[in-house]
Amino acid sequence: MKNYLFPHSYKKYGWVLLVSFIIIGVLKMIFNYEPAFFEGSAIPIIRNSQYFSDNNYYDEIISIALIIGSVLVSFSKAEIEDEYIMKIRLESLVWSMYLNYGLILLAIMFVNGFAFLDVMLYNLFTPLIFMVIRFNWLLLRTRNGGKDEE
Repeated sequence: MKNYLFPHSYKKYGWVLLVSFIIIGVLKMIFNYEPAFFEGSAIPIIRNSQYFSDNNYYDEIISIALIIGSVLVSFSKAEIEDEYIMKIRLESLVWSMYLNYGLILLAIMFVNGFAFLDVMLYNLFTPLIFMVIRFNWLLLRTRNGGKDEE
């Protein structure tokens, strides 16, 4: 069976990106701060291009870093990658999809207007975040001598 996981060394870079940009993203949501450095007119490649608008690209940079970080954390090999780890990874991915789409169904029923757009924006990140949380929680529980879920 072919293994499409990243090397284990990528996981630490993923954690750095994920944790730091979660903090930056939460601070951006709370204070709504957008540095002028990320304005389209301040970036030479964008300023001289007809394909980009002249808005602030801070949100996009945060989103890209969050996605790359969570993909690296989720899909990098463990130190000892065996069938049990692969089983936990797969179950965590399936569980995160069920949870994510359950939350989307609730949002469709109970959230309206522009708040719904915010929910959909956060939904870009929640499947991978849920997977990271559950996968690492199960690994920690297994290492600490916890019993298998079955």
